[in-house]
Amino acid sequence: MMAPRYRDVKASMIPVATPSEGVKVKVICGQVGSVEGPVRHIVIDPEYLDVTLAPDALFSHAVQDEHNVFAYVAEGLGKFDETEQHTINAESIVLFGKGDEVKVEAGNTGVRFLLVSGRPLREPVAWYGPIVMNTEQELRIALQEYEKGTFIKSEIA
Repeated sequence: MMAPRYRDVKASMIPVATPSEGVKVKVICGQVGSVEGPVRHIVIDPEYLDVTLAPDALFSHAVQDEHNVFAYVAEGLGKFDETEQHTINAESIVLFGKGDEVKVEAGNTGVRFLLVSGRPLREPVAWYGPIVMNTEQELRIALQEYEKGTFIKSEIA
């Protein structure tokens, strides 16, 4: 287990990639072309992209095939798999299966979505409310620390 870290990332620190016509990608974590996000050195090697596509624009992005990948559609409509014949609308999540590339085609109003991926931890999970630990014993300790006001440690990375 590693010590928790906090990173204060302001909007002005997030670079924008424009890999093709009608495509704008805010790179929070990971890389699009030569643009790398400000959040780095995370154990699960995540990628966190805020993607906006103009109407009918196309976006394709390589992903690591061993990573779990999902997209949360924030606005608009889009096709999130070239074999699918239906569009996915806002406030929906698309969970991708195995593969090495994500392809999205915007609908006639455009689409904005968060594309998130990362290496699975494959660890046990004990969960209660907002607290996630590996074991029930760690969870009990965390809840006791929370009640005492000592759960949040003040180390800033």
